[in-house]
Amino acid sequence: MQRSIEAIVRSYYDHVDAQRLEELLALFHDKIEYERQGTPPIVGMSALRTFYEAGRVIEDGTHRLDQVLPGDDWVAVRGSFEGRLRDGQHVHLRFTDWHHFRDGKIIRRETLFPGRTV
Repeated sequence: MQRSIEAIVRSYYDHVDAQRLEELLALFHDKIEYERQGTPPIVGMSALRTFYEAGRVIEDGTHRLDQVLPGDDWVAVRGSFEGRLRDGQHVHLRFTDWHHFRDGKIIRRETLFPGRTV
C-alpha cells in the first residue's frame, strides 16, 4: 500500500528531528530541487546529502507542525522549530514549507523562515 503524500511529509520531520539521514533522503526524488530562503538552491541528491551532512546550520531540534495542507501533488506545512544551531545558538522560529511530489517522492521543496534565515 502506498503512503499518502501527507504521511510522507510528516515522516520527513520525524526523520530530520531524529537525524535519520538515509530514511530522510529516501523520501526525495533523485532530481530534487530545494530552495531555502537566503541560500543558493540545492539541486540533486548528492547536493542534498551534502547539505544535510555538512551544510545545514541547524545542529538539532524539534519541529512542531501547526498546519499540514495536502493538495494533489503538493503538501504545504506551517509550523515552528526549536533547537540549536551549529554555532551553539538556541533558536525558536516559524517556518513554512512546500513539498511538491513526482512519482511518490519529493521533487521540489521550498522553505521560508519569517523574519530569519537559517
